[in-house]
Amino acid sequence: MFGRRVLLADPDPEFRKKLKDLLQQHGYLVVAETEDGRSTLQAAFQSQPDIIIMEGKIPGCKGLEVARVIEEHHLAPVVLVTSHCHRELIEEAKFSSVLGYLTKPIDDVNLIPTLEMALATFKRLVRMEQENRKLKKMLEERKLIDQAKRLLMEKKGLSEQAAHRHMQKLSMDHSSSLAKVAHRIIISLSRDQ
Repeated sequence: MFGRRVLLADPDPEFRKKLKDLLQQHGYLVVAETEDGRSTLQAAFQSQPDIIIMEGKIPGCKGLEVARVIEEHHLAPVVLVTSHCHRELIEEAKFSSVLGYLTKPIDDVNLIPTLEMALATFKRLVRMEQENRKLKKMLEERKLIDQAKRLLMEKKGLSEQAAHRHMQKLSMDHSSSLAKVAHRIIISLSRDQ
């Protein structure tokens, strides 16, 4: 029984085979193997892996461009692998979507915890981003409602409570959200100027 789906991106087929065997021993399923930046992106979009293990200096791309594109589309967490410690790469990785870093040769003592931490961090980041979008939407709706109330108070001479009740009644009568009612009020009362 396989668990998490992995994309292996490394130009060395021998390394990929060893890593694939190690991953399979721990219940991971390698869904794609690539050897350059372009094919890594194509495979990431097509196979939709849970995690991507990628050579830090993968041929066919500049720096961590592949990792940035993967992050931009929220495809999967990226764990970088290198043959030795690259100071510049680590510095660049700090400011990208890379959620793990491993140095070859890789063993399961380091591999599995790194993958699991990267997956957990990625899920937490995605949840936080969704919550952030939700809060932004709520704030925008609140601003619309407050603006509509102010217009009702100015143009119709209503108190704040009366303006709010008026908007609630319109919302119920038209089976529409307060934000949509507020938007219609703003458009209607702004035209009357």
